[in-house]
Amino acid sequence: MSSFVRQGLRISWGMTFQSFAMPLLHMRSRLSLAAQFCLAGAVVVLIAMVIVGSWVTTRIQEAVTHNAANATALYVESIIAPLAQQLSTSTVLSDDARTALDEVLQQGALSRRLHSFKIWAPDGTVIYSTTDTIVGRKYPRTEGLTSAFAGRVYGEFDALEGEEASHERESGRALLEIYSPVIEPWSGRVMAVAEFYELADGLKAELTTTSRNSWLVVGGVTLAMFLALYGIVARGSREIERQRLRLGEKVQALSQMLAENRALRTRADEANHRAATLNERYLRRLSAELHDGPAQMLAFASLRLEALSQHRDDEDAELIRQSLDEAMRDIRNICRGLTLPELDELTTEAVVARAVGAHEAQAKTKVELNTNGPLPELTHAQKICVFRFIRETLSNASRHAQATRLRIEVARVAANLTIEVLDNGIGFERPESSEGLGLIGLKERLAGLGGRFELVSKPNSGTRVFMELPGRDA
Repeated sequence: MSSFVRQGLRISWGMTFQSFAMPLLHMRSRLSLAAQFCLAGAVVVLIAMVIVGSWVTTRIQEAVTHNAANATALYVESIIAPLAQQLSTSTVLSDDARTALDEVLQQGALSRRLHSFKIWAPDGTVIYSTTDTIVGRKYPRTEGLTSAFAGRVYGEFDALEGEEASHERESGRALLEIYSPVIEPWSGRVMAVAEFYELADGLKAELTTTSRNSWLVVGGVTLAMFLALYGIVARGSREIERQRLRLGEKVQALSQMLAENRALRTRADEANHRAATLNERYLRRLSAELHDGPAQMLAFASLRLEALSQHRDDEDAELIRQSLDEAMRDIRNICRGLTLPELDELTTEAVVARAVGAHEAQAKTKVELNTNGPLPELTHAQKICVFRFIRETLSNASRHAQATRLRIEVARVAANLTIEVLDNGIGFERPESSEGLGLIGLKERLAGLGGRFELVSKPNSGTRVFMELPGRDA
């Protein structure tokens, strides 16, 4: 067979298997556990029942056939054995012996029980037969002949195989073929084999009844076992289905709870953003009130004192004026700290640049700024948080840490914004207990906006301050 043909056969078998197996697998995935067991178990139990039933029926038929053959052989041997004793010295029967055998087989009880009769020589030659046409002919030795010449009675129901059994096959009757050894009494030697065909209509009916009853018993026991197992599996399947439904309900309830938690978290984040925005508005309002109220009154008072000091050389008036000017400077500084630049229209990069630029202008120090990639978009409250974080950390590094080098690393991680401020200042031992009000305020502000705050500092090793904020698309 060529490789092309073999490949075609493999493809054909593969397509056939897929055409039958895939629908079964697809159907199996939609069935319950009990239905799957019923489908698979029925096939397995049916195969097992056929195997066991066939084995039991075959054993019963063989036992019944063997017992019937032994009984018939014993009966026939008791009648014809004396007539065949001359076979101990010759392989040919005399005319008297043939006539006696004909009379015995054609009259009396044997004529009603036997359909035909043969006597075989050890070489496979038919010595005697009720069918005259095969007498003297030699045939191959069959299994029955071999068994009988070995000294065993052999019986076979309705087989009728071989050329020598053509007469029996043409009869159309149910026959029990029996091979019985003819044994020499004084030596135990098998002289010949008597083959006879017993009319077995009754045996056939008995075998049919026995076979039917055995199949009914095997089928009934198998069905009972299958139903018992199916009952167990069905009960388990129902329990599993109930558990699955309960689990589904719990999963659904949990999913609903998670959805509610996400909604609550979103509302909390929005509330934090609104609170931060309101806080900034409050600070702006406070700055405006300080600027428009006390600052204006103090400025007016300072002007009036200056006018008085021009007409009167009063040292006390000058001291009052200086105090008022200092108070005015302090109020203006507070107002500038409370009022942030307009950050709504600025990008994240611009907010960072403005905070760094404001520190450089105020502290007269250079800040190394590194921005990696495009930064995420932020809300207004987040922009203010970024601005105040940079201003506070740079101011602390310049005023308290005595740092000579300041560096800021700004990057986008996934959808979040990260800012890292590093300095080479003196540092401190326990940053947790050393955080000032500004850092604590930054930490609280970041927590309210869903961010993260880190502070690491060691004596003489500088300080690292880190923040992370989720962007708008996070």
